[in-house]
Amino acid sequence: MPDSTPPRLEVRHLVRSFGGRRVVDDVSLAVAAGQVTCLLGPSGCGKSTTLRIIAGVERADAGEVVLDGQVVAGPGVHVPPERRSVGLMFQDFALFPHLTVAENVGFGLRIDRMEKARRVGELLERVDLAGFGPKHPHELSGGEQQRVALARALAPKPKVMLMDEPFSGLDNRLRDGIRDRTLELLKEEGAAVLLVTHEPDEAMRMADEIALMRAGRVVQKGAPYNVYNAPLDKAAAAFFSDINVIRGTSRGALTDTPFGAFLTPGHADGGEVDIVIRPQHLRIDFDRGGRGPNPTPEDGVPARGTVLRSRYLGRESLVDFAMDFEGAKLTASVPGVFLPKPGTVLWLMIRRDRCFVFAAN
Repeated sequence: MPDSTPPRLEVRHLVRSFGGRRVVDDVSLAVAAGQVTCLLGPSGCGKSTTLRIIAGVERADAGEVVLDGQVVAGPGVHVPPERRSVGLMFQDFALFPHLTVAENVGFGLRIDRMEKARRVGELLERVDLAGFGPKHPHELSGGEQQRVALARALAPKPKVMLMDEPFSGLDNRLRDGIRDRTLELLKEEGAAVLLVTHEPDEAMRMADEIALMRAGRVVQKGAPYNVYNAPLDKAAAAFFSDINVIRGTSRGALTDTPFGAFLTPGHADGGEVDIVIRPQHLRIDFDRGGRGPNPTPEDGVPARGTVLRSRYLGRESLVDFAMDFEGAKLTASVPGVFLPKPGTVLWLMIRRDRCFVFAAN
């Protein structure tokens, strides 16, 4: 049977304008207890403004914010931030420099001294900072400060946790481990989590659901696998990874490409289309070079290309090709070290089922 439990956080048709421009434009979403939803999008798309409206530090022009079935923001309603049971984490950690770690963590708690000390000690242990209570923020590393900020946000046991780029100030070497530990703790607490980020890798790593924003609107929502593998349009595909684009003209529901004719049904005859493929889905045909047994229908026709440039990125190599087809240029991603010299001729294959076809714009 479907789960009839209402969402912990629900946002309904939020609108916010500044200077006549809609920064948040009819945004709706729902987050269940224990769920992590990522608001993902480029800078300036309205993510942080949406978060501030939910927190109560910004007022919407229209729409509602509902927490556990109670409207906390809407027409004639504005519950102040401190009464919303919402935790906040930001990029700069916002720790009080004159307070100790223990005092920072317990700052927002309105309970007796013994219970506060117990809660602070429990949280510091859970974020692997047991014994750090007497220290001050300037004595900590960036990763340790982030964990103090997490403990402080969790201390009042908020029903909703709002996180605005909380890991962007961390060293890359620390980021993955701290993100994983943070996610683990948030899941244990059972809070509904709304995380704002402009990094697709972070959203894919942390989210149960991604809400992709563009120009103030949520343009696509879904599980990370679905948003990545079934993008709404070319811009959505490009936001998650580098892409190759082959532009052609649809004639009789077919479009010519370096890899043979592609089926492009549903596109106007004579209309331009973009066939999009990610670099990791281009395959260099080392075995037959396009001259052996017939290719499978999924691979299509081998295409000849000349290497323009190759570079090694650690886990993979990227190779740029000039194709023997109407000046097309494509980039292939090859695992490990593969650095062919410019001018080398190679044959490429693609998996047609990993390509996307969109109307050109």
